[in-house]
Amino acid sequence: MTAATTQTIACVGCGALVPDVDGPTHRYLGASPGCWALYGELLSAESLVRELAPMQRLTINTYAVQHPGVPGPQTKQSLWVHLVGLCLVLERAQPAGRTTVLMARFVGTRRAWPWLEPPIPPYPRTILDVRKAQGIDAYDQAVAEWSVSTWMAWLAHQDAIRAVVDELLGV
Repeated sequence: MTAATTQTIACVGCGALVPDVDGPTHRYLGASPGCWALYGELLSAESLVRELAPMQRLTINTYAVQHPGVPGPQTKQSLWVHLVGLCLVLERAQPAGRTTVLMARFVGTRRAWPWLEPPIPPYPRTILDVRKAQGIDAYDQAVAEWSVSTWMAWLAHQDAIRAVVDELLGV
């Protein structure tokens, strides 16, 4: 994607005004090609810059939750797992490694995944806010604000997610 791209569209998932480009998307997450490309760039940066890596678990969960796709077995499971991930980090202060283990354990429980109706976009913070951050501290703050605002947007389903988290943590 080049800086010369000037046309934008609202992403079908998060509502951010992203470049209107043709390109690949995820097979079940509901993201516009321009947003999906921005996400790939963000993950690449987090993988290449050691100081950004600790935020990757929040980045992945937040992006997936903002782009749940349409109801189906895989999308329902994905949505639940990533919302559980957000709750584990944001409310239960679980470190990234433990969160990943708990999310994997949750996937292995083979549940009937009810569809959780997403909030209507746009979200108050999106991947665009993270991309604007300059410096490590600003980046960490932007990811944190993006994650918290996304978690808060899912308020209607938080009790159900917390019940699963309590089960996972043995509370």
